[in-house]
Amino acid sequence: MKLFLYTDGGARGNPGPAAIGVILKNETEEKIAEKGLFIGNTTNNLAEYTALVEGLILAHEKNPEELNCFLDSELVVKQLHGFYKVKNLKIKPLFEKIRSLEKNFKKVTYKHVSRHLNAEADALVNKVLDAKYNA
Repeated sequence: MKLFLYTDGGARGNPGPAAIGVILKNETEEKIAEKGLFIGNTTNNLAEYTALVEGLILAHEKNPEELNCFLDSELVVKQLHGFYKVKNLKIKPLFEKIRSLEKNFKKVTYKHVSRHLNAEADALVNKVLDAKYNA
């Protein structure tokens, strides 16, 4: 079985109040799970990494063999592909956690997509932040 994971993280301010959005879809592009979570004050990059960690955990619960991940963070994708080094000491543990979680799948791919192709995850981030600050 193959699943598709869309993740996004965002902070209002950088650093600032941050949230993650995770959308998991099956092979027919039907949404089978989602997670939106406020993660406190942090940076955009830490939010992006946190979203991917949470997405990998959520996907593992469905036990797919293959997982295709779509992120609108070019930095995260390039770091995961080894094009950029991970220098930030706060990101390194999240990067290592992702590498550990990858072992739960036979195949994991990461693809950078433009924001409009990641709109559901982005909308979830904004929904969480709006609910937190407009309540």
